[in-house]
This record gives sequence, C-alpha cells and structure tokens, in this order.
Amino acid sequence: MARIDQAHRLIEASPEAVYDAMTSAEALVAWLPPTGMSGQMLEFDARPGGHYKMMLRYEDAAIAGKSGDNADIAEMRYLDLVPGALVSQAVDFVSDDPLFSGTMVMNWLLESRPEGTLVTIRAENVPAGISAADHAEGLASSLENLARYVEGEQR
Repeated sequence: MARIDQAHRLIEASPEAVYDAMTSAEALVAWLPPTGMSGQMLEFDARPGGHYKMMLRYEDAAIAGKSGDNADIAEMRYLDLVPGALVSQAVDFVSDDPLFSGTMVMNWLLESRPEGTLVTIRAENVPAGISAADHAEGLASSLENLARYVEGEQR
C-alpha cells in the first residue's frame, strides 16, 4: 500500500498570499528547501500542465543526496492550480536508486480561517527511500519557512 504523509500549519496570511508564494519561482527557492538545504530553480512554468525543476543542495557536504553530488533534484508537474485554494503537483526525484522511484503526488490545500490560512500538505505515494520521520521533519520545516516568508511580507 502506498504511504501517505500529511502536515499542516496555520499561517497568518491570506490564502492568496500563500498561493502566490507557492507559484513564484523566486519565492519557492526562498522557502521550500527544508532546514539544512538551499534551493536553485532550474526550470519554471507555473500553469496547469506546467512544471518546475529544482535542485536542493545539502549544507552538510557528507550527505550524498538522492541525485548524488550532495543534492536532490526534483521534477514537479502541476496537476491542478486553483488560486487561493490548491496547488497539486506530481513529484519525481532524479535518482538511480530505486527506493526513490515512482511519482509522489503532493496536494497543498489552502483553507481560509479567521486567523489566516490553514495549509495542509498531503503527500501520496511517498517513495520508500524517504523515511516517515525525515519526511515529517522536512514538511514541517518547509511549512515553517513558508509561514516566515509570507508573514514577513505581510508586515
């Protein structure tokens, strides 16, 4: 059975501001890499049916990365984009390791709340090479970075 991981966070910003940060190349590079990583956008086309390709490099040079050379390269295809409500994407890791093969679907759901936006990430078909604990930590870190990014823009 395919694994499903989830995380959520209340962000003190409008769903539109959160959505904008999720569909901007510059913003994604700033907030998506979890703690201990930096990002570089290699390709970007934000539209339904579009895609982006991002390299995530580990700060710790001893970590080989899913793609080798101290990096993870992820290719994302936008499945659906609903402004202020949903970013759905198919994610494939560039890797020779079969433990990272397969397409993971990530749905980022945005729900308006009086205090801001509840952001829920639902990752389906998580590759076996990503431990549940590491994924939970990475998702929480990205959500924290997203909150810092959009809340900082609001002030």
